[in-house]
Amino acid sequence: MPTDTSPGPGALPARAPLAPVPGVPVLDVVIPVFNEEKDLGPCVRRLHEHLTRTFPYPFRITIADNASTDRTPEVAAGLAAAVEGVRSTRLEEKGRGRALRTVWSHSEAPVLAYMDVDLSTDLNALLPLVAPLISGHSDLAIGTRLARSSRVVRGAKREFVSRAYNLLLRSSLSARFSDAQCGFKAIRREVAERLLPLVEDTGWFFDTELLVLAERAGLRIHEVPVDWVDDPDTTVHIARTAAEDLRGMWRVGRALAIGALPLDRLARPFGDDPRDRTALPGVPRGLARQLLGFCAVGLLSTLLYLLLYSAFRSSVGPQTANAAALLLSAVANTAANRRLTFGVRGRARAVRHQAQGLVVFGIGLALTSGSLAALGAATTEPSHSTELAVLITANLAATVLRFLLFRAWVFPERRGTSAKDDNR
Repeated sequence: MPTDTSPGPGALPARAPLAPVPGVPVLDVVIPVFNEEKDLGPCVRRLHEHLTRTFPYPFRITIADNASTDRTPEVAAGLAAAVEGVRSTRLEEKGRGRALRTVWSHSEAPVLAYMDVDLSTDLNALLPLVAPLISGHSDLAIGTRLARSSRVVRGAKREFVSRAYNLLLRSSLSARFSDAQCGFKAIRREVAERLLPLVEDTGWFFDTELLVLAERAGLRIHEVPVDWVDDPDTTVHIARTAAEDLRGMWRVGRALAIGALPLDRLARPFGDDPRDRTALPGVPRGLARQLLGFCAVGLLSTLLYLLLYSAFRSSVGPQTANAAALLLSAVANTAANRRLTFGVRGRARAVRHQAQGLVVFGIGLALTSGSLAALGAATTEPSHSTELAVLITANLAATVLRFLLFRAWVFPERRGTSAKDDNR
């Protein structure tokens, strides 16, 4: 379990307030556009006026043209020449994600943001959006139209699609952020540098994928309720976008399930979380969180074990049913505890951890099998409910020993080693 106090190679540094650097904008707001010759000028001038009046640090507005075929490139170039702090860049391929990746990857600003050209989101939310990133409190920030205090004006169709999409994200990818699609987001540059190479999508699913990976890596996402008015002239093709989003969700879900993404490189160093700095006399660091995680995983794996035992018991003897059910639930239990309880990410040492988990399984098998043997010696035909009661009691005894072995042997706390060493 990587708990080194100093970040390993490529790891994120501890969060800290940003210190403005002379000549470098603190905030770079990207406006991705495709054929927006009509709305681009008013949008940029209104945004520039708002930032000049309300933002206390140097800023820049970057127009990212996604292969427009109308006069958008000329309008963008004219704005860059006429308005201080505005620049434009041209991409020969379409894709909002491609535009954001390109601009964010080359920007020197410590805070990177983007918003839609229609300015559907009230600009008064911009400073609250980026303030937690500047202060060092959060890693990413998003506007949400689904908070109770948000004020939203849009049609029933768009409302249904948005809520259904976010509900699907919660159920399939366990996302906890409330609004993935709002075109109003910001990220700290050092987070973007590590996170962008892991994001594959170049279109509308880009920021959803960004948020899912950031959340799974344990990064902090700040949400700001926004006032939002729907643009009736939007060019977004809902059906095609929905199909692309579903494919993206399947791809990301599969990658997370098999551990194909190296999310450990996004972890903040040990000690960044204030809970890691809280020492209770006589209580090992992190024990409370591990106990809660272990109990939750143990409850679910016990239910899985009982279901499997009941299913196997109908066709085989109690000893065989017990061994098969315990083996399958033990593999699932080790994998869940590895990720959820002890915070080990990626594929490194996964085989070794499963092998050690099987040794722990053997101890549990000996305890439960011994209990069944003792029950068989005491009565020739025990009832099914009696068998289950004996097994539950034996499993409770084995659970205590299992946690101790997991903590001290399978997933020991490693101090003084780098993340690289831990992943060997």
